[in-house]
This record gives sequence, C-alpha cells and structure tokens, in this order.
Amino acid sequence: MKEFYNNLDEATLVLCSLSIILFAGFLLTRLTKRLHLPNVSGYILAGVLIGPQVAALVPSHILDHMGFVSDIALAFIAFGVGKFFKKDVLMKTGWKVVTVTLWESLLAGLLVTVSMRLIFHLSWDFCLILGAIATATAPASTMMTIRQYHAKGDYVNVLLQVVALDDVVCLLTFSVVVAVINAGSSGHIRIMDVLLPVVYNVAALGIGFLCGYLLSRLLTPARSKDNRLILAIAMLTGISGLCSAFGLSPLLSCMVFGASYINLTEDKKLFRQVDRFTPPVLSMFFIVSGMSLDLTALKTAGVIGITYFLIRILGKYGGMYLGCVLTKMPASHRNYMGLALIPQAGVAIGLAFLGQRLLPAEIGNLLLTIILSSSVLYELVGPASAKLSFFLSGTIKRETKPEADRNTGKEKVKKYPGKKPVKNAG
Repeated sequence: MKEFYNNLDEATLVLCSLSIILFAGFLLTRLTKRLHLPNVSGYILAGVLIGPQVAALVPSHILDHMGFVSDIALAFIAFGVGKFFKKDVLMKTGWKVVTVTLWESLLAGLLVTVSMRLIFHLSWDFCLILGAIATATAPASTMMTIRQYHAKGDYVNVLLQVVALDDVVCLLTFSVVVAVINAGSSGHIRIMDVLLPVVYNVAALGIGFLCGYLLSRLLTPARSKDNRLILAIAMLTGISGLCSAFGLSPLLSCMVFGASYINLTEDKKLFRQVDRFTPPVLSMFFIVSGMSLDLTALKTAGVIGITYFLIRILGKYGGMYLGCVLTKMPASHRNYMGLALIPQAGVAIGLAFLGQRLLPAEIGNLLLTIILSSSVLYELVGPASAKLSFFLSGTIKRETKPEADRNTGKEKVKKYPGKKPVKNAG
C-alpha cells in the first residue's frame, strides 16, 4: 500500500484518503446498528481499523494535516448547542445548570488530582494539570447521539447546557493551574498568566455575539437558502480560524454565536439547514480521532491510564448526582444524567498538548499518552452510555424493528397507492 501511495500526487492522495475515511465510517456503522450502538462508536472503530496502527489505509502524513477537521466539527457542534440557550430556558434553569456543572466538573477534577498523587505519588504539577483536564466533557459524541435518536425535552436541554458550560469551567481551571505551576517554578505568580487566557476567552465570547448579531441582520427574508447556509458557514469557519490563531477552542465563541442568533431571530430553520450539512464533517472528526490512537500507548499508560479513566467517570457521575440533589432537580436528571458526561476529546487533547510543554519531557509525554488513549476509550464508551442515559430517563424509547410484526416477527409489506405492494428494502 505504501508503494502505491508513493506513486500518487498530493491531490490524489487527499481525495482518496477522504473517500476511504467516509466509506469506512459508513461500513462500520452498519455493524454498530446491528449491535444497537450509536454511530459514533462505529466511527471511532473505523478510525482505529484504517489508522496507522492497523491497516494503514491512509498515509500518516495526510493524517498529520487534518487537525482542522477537529476545529470545524467543534464549531458546528457548538453552534448547534447554542440554540438550547434561549433566554426563557435560561431564566428557568440557569442557576441550577451552573450549580450542577460546577459540582460535576470540579469533583471529577479534584478526585483525579488527589488519587493520582496518593496512589501513584506523581508530582503535584502533573496531578493538577491532569485534574484540570478531567473537568472537560466532549459535546460532540453526546450531540450526535441526541441527533441520531431524536432525543428532545427538558432532560436534553439541561444536559446540553451542562456539557457546554463544562468547557468554560475547564478552560478557567486550567488557566489557574498553569499560573500556580509557573509560580512554583519562578517563585511568584504573574498576573498576566492568569488574566491573559481569561481576556482571550472573553474576547472570543464577544466575537461570537457580534457574529450572531451580524448574521441576524444579513439573513433577511429575501435571502435564498443557499446564501443563508454560505453566510453561516463562512462565519463559523472564520471564528474557528481566529480562535486557532490565539490558541483557543472555538467551542465557546461558536456557542455564543448560536445562542445570540436564536435569541435575536427565533429562526430554527437555519439550525436545521446547518444540521443537514454537518454529518460528513462530524463523521470525519470521529474517524480521525480513532486514527490518532496509538495502540502501543495503552501499554505505556498502563494502570495510571485505567485509573484516570475510571476515577473521572466516578467524579462526573457523583458530582452530577450531588448537584442535582442540592438544586432539587428531577430524579431522572439526578440518577441518569451523569452517564451522558463520560466522553472527552477535543478541548482535553488540546490542553494536554499545552500541559506537555509545561512539564518535564518524560512526565509531559505520559500526560499526553493518558489523555489521547483515554479520549478514544471515552468516545467508544461514551455514546453507548449516553444512549443508556436517554433510555433510562424515558427521553427515548426502546428500539424495535420498525417494519416487523410484533406477533409473527415477519416483515410487514408497505402499500403505495397505484402500485404493487413492495417490501421495505431497509
């Protein structure tokens, strides 16, 4: 395969790689559907199988240049999450959402920090950074699972707000931890180490609001559907590029973009239009994440990685449970929502790369190994846990064969006016 790729030019390699990635995702989701697993699990598995560690169907240097897929996918996801931050919803549940978010994120970070120190006697710098990263939750797989099963209602609205605010808490916590580590190495805390990341993120929020306002003025009733989509995507990619230039995640800015637009216009049609555009982008995002997994890193991380994987899940679930008890949220939120907070990817991986540069080489590489390997494991387990959460809470119903007769198990025949009866091809 490598010799065959050597005979192709760069453009051909890129086109063939994209085709392989999308086809692999499609084929693996045929399997996960039969196993009643979410599509995200199929995408991750597809990435592992076609990645450099297994079949190597995509050249590694092509994979190295696909980092932009993550930013674009996160931008689309955050924009879609923004529509759930309507003013009337926030007025009703705002303080409760903030409270449970602080509980589930900070408890996970605290448990990870303390356990890494007590169990493995690792440096406080390493434990603090790992704990700060543990507060994040990846909205991508949760969002895709919601879309796949058409989950709706108060349970979903609260969950998406919590997942979105998670990254706000994570970024602020990470900034404080970095300031503490720098203070330990230099002997004093530099105010700019704390303030600069906060200023950048506040500016990103302002840009998101400005884009929402501009889009609400540009998308007049006379604007065609094509131009509506073009303008929305142009702003999303522009925000992503600007955030990337300053080393920021596009999540917060694009989330505010979506929230400001829906509150200014009440226009849900644009969100539905963008949703129809995003499936290939999101599938590539998860497949590329699977391809990035270094299977040998699982051995290197070993017991530390497994401990981090389990303790973070315990912290997320326990924190959500306690937060819901304190805010007197419904029993379904208290008992099951923690299951939907398991995934971790985009923001966590980006912060792991930053943390790697702050720590000694050996410890920094261990940090990156733990986050990369556990992120893929979280993304494999997370969608199934989110689906279980929706089922147990009553948000979605148990899956059944749509065209099967419950008594006989035989497939029903659809009848169409003026035509012979035809069987459903599936």
